[in-house]
Amino acid sequence: MRNIYALAVAALVLISQWATAQADLSYYLPKDATYNKEIPTPKDILGYNVGEWHISHDQLVMYVRQMAEVSDRISIEEYGRTHENRPLYLLTVTSPANHQNIQSIKEQHRKLTDPKASSNLDIKKMPGVVWMGFSVHGNEPSGTNASLLTLYHLAAAQGPEIDKLLNETIILIDPSINPDGLNRFASWVNTHRSKNLVTDPNSEEFAEAWPRGRTNHYWFDLNRDWLPLQHPESRGRLAKFHEWKPNVLTDHHEMGTNSTFFFQPGIPSRNHPLTPAKNYELTKKIAGFHAKALDKIGSFYYTEESFDDFYYGKGSTYPDVNGAIGILFEQASSRGHAQESVNGVLSFPFTIRNQFTTTLSTLEAVQNMREELLSHQRDFYQGAAKEAAKAKVSAYVFGSEKDKVRAYHLAEIIEQHQIDIYRPKEKFTVNNITYTPENSYIVPTNQPQYKLIEGMFERRTSFQDSLFYDVSAWTLPLAFNLEHADLAGRSFKNNMLGQKLDSVDFPQGQLVGGNSAYAYAFEWHGYYAPRALNTLFNHGLQARVATDKFKGADGKQFDYGTILVPVSGQPLAAERLHELMAQVAKDNGITVYAMSTGFTDGINLGSPGIYSLTQPKVAMLIGDGVNSNDAGEAWHLLDHRFNINTSLVSAEAVNRIDLSRYTVLVMADGSYGTISDFGKNRLRTWVQQGGTLIGMGNATRWLADNKIGNFNFKKAEEGKDVPVRKPYADMSNTNGAQVIGGAIFEADLDLTHPLGYGYYNGKLPTFRDNTLFMEPSQSPYANPMLYTAKPLLSGYISKPNLKQLSGSAAINVSALGSGKVIAMTDNPNFRAFWYGTNKLFLNSIFFGQIISGSSARADEEAND
Repeated sequence: MRNIYALAVAALVLISQWATAQADLSYYLPKDATYNKEIPTPKDILGYNVGEWHISHDQLVMYVRQMAEVSDRISIEEYGRTHENRPLYLLTVTSPANHQNIQSIKEQHRKLTDPKASSNLDIKKMPGVVWMGFSVHGNEPSGTNASLLTLYHLAAAQGPEIDKLLNETIILIDPSINPDGLNRFASWVNTHRSKNLVTDPNSEEFAEAWPRGRTNHYWFDLNRDWLPLQHPESRGRLAKFHEWKPNVLTDHHEMGTNSTFFFQPGIPSRNHPLTPAKNYELTKKIAGFHAKALDKIGSFYYTEESFDDFYYGKGSTYPDVNGAIGILFEQASSRGHAQESVNGVLSFPFTIRNQFTTTLSTLEAVQNMREELLSHQRDFYQGAAKEAAKAKVSAYVFGSEKDKVRAYHLAEIIEQHQIDIYRPKEKFTVNNITYTPENSYIVPTNQPQYKLIEGMFERRTSFQDSLFYDVSAWTLPLAFNLEHADLAGRSFKNNMLGQKLDSVDFPQGQLVGGNSAYAYAFEWHGYYAPRALNTLFNHGLQARVATDKFKGADGKQFDYGTILVPVSGQPLAAERLHELMAQVAKDNGITVYAMSTGFTDGINLGSPGIYSLTQPKVAMLIGDGVNSNDAGEAWHLLDHRFNINTSLVSAEAVNRIDLSRYTVLVMADGSYGTISDFGKNRLRTWVQQGGTLIGMGNATRWLADNKIGNFNFKKAEEGKDVPVRKPYADMSNTNGAQVIGGAIFEADLDLTHPLGYGYYNGKLPTFRDNTLFMEPSQSPYANPMLYTAKPLLSGYISKPNLKQLSGSAAINVSALGSGKVIAMTDNPNFRAFWYGTNKLFLNSIFFGQIISGSSARADEEAND
């Protein structure tokens, strides 16, 4: 038996080596095509055949630049830079004649999205526009490597067929959506490539190191960022998307090695209801072209059995709400150069060939369906205009009286989606909330992007299907924790609209009261108040926090969490301190007040209730077992947005390093199995000596299991009448319906607790994507945030899970010695656009040190 197995493996290796050796252009290109020999092949530029090595991003840059130089069919432009300063390129491929007239073609095409202008367009004379996006996930590289073949084919192919295609089509190629991740992955697999290809799945080539190359520099999944737009890759790409408004967008991915090839449509019942049925019909018609092309080369595939088109923040779904057709391709991944699978050895060239083949079939479909696709885009926007005219909601208003910055950041996102946004003409009140021109924005629904506006603002709690590939809710005003309202019927008139904003400007903060010889104060309401405090710490200043309210000499009421900066005893002279406070106010969009006396109403400024703060020294545990997305979101928040130095420390290092240099340790969702028993004891001792430990998601369960903090979790309730048998075919869907893929819930926050500082509404929308239900603490003072009795605000949750969630704890605080362990069941930094709950995390960092130990002492005693 062993000999037979060995022979089989040897045969597979030989097949793999043959496939790689044969992967010259003849393996990939259409057999009936002829090519211009004056156009260099990929090997001429790179020195190797496509698929022989994984292309690095610098090699890709060299290739696309040279192709743009040698071909009059290709133009190239840089649309952004990644966090690691790698260029992002978009290549426009079309006939030389179209290139000479490209601006007018673009302007005419954009008129399809204008319901008024589109009726007069002669679609028969217009080219179709297709956008091809490759490898948004860096360790799914067959797409990017297929883009090399695509460029070569379009630049060098000769004959009437290619001329006709280029005359009738504008082809936009984004060869690497995620350069940082692509380079990380290519470096790994090329480093571990053997001369004689090793296909053993246990080989290190296929065991990519944490955090792997799927994500960008800050470990974000860029395929979820089309709607939130929190990263430079997404912002630059979306600007180009709306500059062109393509008819079709392809999104090339990879999936498990033992799979085959998937192309959309996905599961029909999981399309977003705002997407018109025509979109599905066209997607299915295009699928016929893919099937025919893959049949021709003998590749297996499937469609309509998995994946969905619900969340509008994905690359293959965002086009659907913009009058285009988004198409997801999923190729089984070799995860290296060649790997054994249930279908035999899967070679890297084979994966590239499938991606290239369906790229060509997409072009064929766009050319053949050109008029139909152009008509769909025109009809989409004309239909949206009719729906908007009849819509119950005429506009959405949102804002924040005490924090203009959060409202600004939401307005900034909305504006980038080509949505018209206004200031109110004058103040008005809805549902007892007053909106003013200074702190609010209005988005009318009667505009071309009506469908997308609804997708951003709607609250949906009923669904055709209970399974979701991604989140089921993303209501943006809830994510930003903003006051907001639907303006319907008589509550909205067009004369309520004030200035239409050409751009959204960051709110400028100010210093009120001039120079102070006594102290300065600023409330914690402002989103960037923590950044302001950290800036002061970086200048070596002393700062204090008020644990109660007080009123200044001018009658100004200061809330819980107000920061006080004394003038005396500081390393800066009074005049320089004044300049710094003014600059800090301006840069962070907050108001700083000059205080002339400490004799205030309420607590005085020398009160024992005003605590001295020290600058937190933060480390975050990372590495195997840690959820890299959640960790990356925390890192991005601290480093990129708040300028807080954060040490990224391997969880395994807890077993040996000196933890005393840190005052705060962050543990994102994860299992932390690399921390030994010795390391657990060291961690527990560090907390007892005064450290603040913040655990999120499943890290809270790990802390509880290892007696580092006392937290208890609800157990799933077993049904009283468990059936003897259920249909086997239903098992996946039945179990999947109990997953909380991502929904929005209401929690009750204690505004007097240090973790609640800066909030002024006790009801807080929060995001949840797990089934971890924490019991409230035995100490009534250690439950700063609990889910309400009826918590569902938007999205899907099963009835059993909703029952478990109701009244459970969102945050518990446990005391260990003189330190604190803060447990958060959910991720307050989700995908960087949950601005509304970021402050819970930041408060844990800055104010964990002042939480009273006695408030959670009952938990410590229970833990002993």
